[in-house]
Amino acid sequence: MKNATIDIREILSLLPHRYPFLLIDRVISYKQGESLVALKNVTMNEAYFTGHFPGRPVMPGVLILEAMAQAGGVLAYKSTNTSPADGVLYYFAGIDNARFRRVVEPGDQLRLEVKVLRSKREIWKLEGAAYVGDELACSAEFMSARKGDERG
Repeated sequence: MKNATIDIREILSLLPHRYPFLLIDRVISYKQGESLVALKNVTMNEAYFTGHFPGRPVMPGVLILEAMAQAGGVLAYKSTNTSPADGVLYYFAGIDNARFRRVVEPGDQLRLEVKVLRSKREIWKLEGAAYVGDELACSAEFMSARKGDERG
């Protein structure tokens, strides 16, 4: 994997998401067209914790899946040398085999690992896993569909 990291400023240039829906804090490694590892620091300041659940804050599983999808989006943008500024958007298009193994709570750091299973023109199929330390929290296969500028 490429050792270069991607900081929050570059992530903001690569994803159209903003607070409270931006779910990646840093990319720690990636290999264009193949894989990416990102981090999400889970803090008590997350808006969803006020209602999920009062007295027992738990990160919603759908947001863990969304974080993996956003990591896949960063990988797709880096792999195709595009960005939302070019008129290119990657939409979450499908999910299979989602499994939740561990609760994610404030104070945890999610390590999001995504790998390309295949990409053909505007459709990407990836597999993802989210870890807290060495414990698997969630795994899934997901698809994204590219809309916009037809390069790559």
